[in-house]
This record gives sequence, structure tokens and C-alpha cells, in this order.
Amino acid sequence: MTSTIRRACRTRRTTAIAVSLAAGSTLASTGIAGADTARTGSPAPAASAPIKQGLYQSAYSERNDALWVTSSVGLPPVTDSALLKVDPDTLRVEKAYTPPVTDAATGAVEAVYGVAVDDEHNTVWTTNTRDNTVAVYSQHSGRRLATLPGVNHAREVVVDERRDTVWASAFGDGTLVSFDSRTFKEKKRVTVPGSGPTGLALNERTGTVYAADHNGGRIIEASPGAESARLVPTGEGPLSITLSKNGRTAYTADQTAGTVSVVDLRKGAVARSVPVGGGTKSVAVDRRSGHVLAVNRTSATVTVVDPRKGAVVKSVATGANPNHVQVSNGTAYVVDKSASGPAGEDRLTRIGLRR
Repeated sequence: MTSTIRRACRTRRTTAIAVSLAAGSTLASTGIAGADTARTGSPAPAASAPIKQGLYQSAYSERNDALWVTSSVGLPPVTDSALLKVDPDTLRVEKAYTPPVTDAATGAVEAVYGVAVDDEHNTVWTTNTRDNTVAVYSQHSGRRLATLPGVNHAREVVVDERRDTVWASAFGDGTLVSFDSRTFKEKKRVTVPGSGPTGLALNERTGTVYAADHNGGRIIEASPGAESARLVPTGEGPLSITLSKNGRTAYTADQTAGTVSVVDLRKGAVARSVPVGGGTKSVAVDRRSGHVLAVNRTSATVTVVDPRKGAVVKSVATGANPNHVQVSNGTAYVVDKSASGPAGEDRLTRIGLRR
């Protein structure tokens, strides 16, 4: 994507937020911010909206100024699932796309869970965990373009636009699988026996992909050209991973330990471990401030961490059972499984971040 498109999207979103709030938007204010927000760099007042039951993850498209959100309800056979296109300013669902039916007898669909956008090719990728596949959809039309098999308990996806590559984590057999984002053909497999790769992060400069190994309390590092993966220790039970702006430090959400681990990737060691709450589920970086945001499922909070100091800046309440956080251009989006909407919907919360 060009820098002109990025700047236009940022300007349009900032203007729209200001206009919608000034005009008395129906978004609910959560009132989570304290009086010290401007001074500490912690979150500004947030807005939330009921979206749909069964929310899992979200991914922001700068090309289309859209937030893509996945939802899937219940255990197999899953018959209620959707890929949602949400306006990031108003938090209104603009489009809802239903995955194809995979079993006519039960009505089961190709339920979507993990999500990532490829703005270079104007597509959105999902993991279809129950079907051991990943799928590709058009951002323009919402049409499913392909379903790619052989990803055992597919959990998350990450896009390397520079190298026309998409990586998926196969939790079921300890494998990272890459696909060509143009042809959708499989390119490579990296397997670490006994591991359980979950969250993924990409170093855009080097093309190295990192996976949180939930089973082994490690980070799996797969570099281009490397014959085997490098294993780096982290906290207990990591589910999610993100990188610092320079790519030299990894941050993991350690579900079992309830911590965010700050990992020096050059030294291959944990530099700091920061307690943040019960059931830490997902992490994301605000690249402007360098702060790390972590959502904690059990304690129903989002915690802002200063990784350089190894200290919590602020913890604020979210809806019950927050499941995922992502940060784009100074805005954090948190999806929860609170079922707190008027018809039992889960909620999406938008939080403006101070520098």
C-alpha cells in the first residue's frame, strides 16, 4: 500500500470519529479512562457496540478503511458463522458474509475464527479451525475465492505483503504453513514436533515469522532460508505474540501465567515478565508509543504495559471475556464474548490511544 492511501485512511477515520461523537453517536461510552490519560499515555474514553454472538478476532484494512471481524457460535456442527465488514468509525456492521455449507445434512458451515487482511491483493484470510483449512475472501465483494486444506486445527494467519506470502499456524500438528497470496498454492511447512503454535507475528523487514508455542512455553522462529526453526523461551502458556517496531523484541500473552513476557530475540531470553491479569489472551503493540496492550479473559481487563520499564501503565475494564485486541494507527479494537448486547450479542470496543 502507498503512504498516500494510508494517510488518507487515517485522516478520514479521525475526522469521522470526531464528527460522529460530536453529533451524538449511538455508540456507548464505556467510561474506562481516568483523568491522567493525557499525561500517562493510557487509553482515552472508549466506545463500544453490540456486533454479533460468537466474536473471535478482528483485522483492519487500511486500503478499504474497514474492520473485518469473525464470528462462530457453538461446538460442531457449527451452523452460525459470519465474516463481518464493520465501519471502524461507527462500529456498525456494513456487510455480513456467510461461509459455505460443508455438510448439507447438519447445515454445518466452514466456520471462520482467525483473520488477517492482505491489502496488496485486496483479500481477507480466515482460519477455519473446525475444518482444518484456511480460506480467502475478496474484500471487494466478500466472495470466497479459495479454501486451502491441510492446516490441522488452523488457528491464526499473518500476511507478508512484501513477499506475497501468508502464514497459518496449525496447532494440531505443530506446523507453520505458508501459502502464495497470489496463486493460493502452498509454499512451505515448518514443523516442531510436540509444539502447539497459536498466535503469529511477522518481521516485515526480514520476512521472519514468529509463533507462540502454547504447549512448550516458547517462541517458534522461522526465518527465510533457515533449515530448521529456532526456539526461544517465553512465559507459561503463550497464546498470542507481537513484535516491537524494530523487530528486535517479542511480546507474548501468557495465558497460563497471566503475564506479558518481554523477550529479547537477539539474546534468545526473557528480559522482563509483567503480571497483567488472569487468562491473558491477546497482545498488540501501539507503534507510536511502544506500549503493549494485553487483554485478560478472566479478569475482563485490557492492560497497557510499558515494556521498557517492565511496568503496567494502566488496567481498565472491558466487557466480560475479552478475546482479542489489535491496534491500528493509534486505535485499539477489542472483541469480547460478553453476550451483553440487547439480543445477546458480543461487543466490539474502540479505544483511542494517547501518545
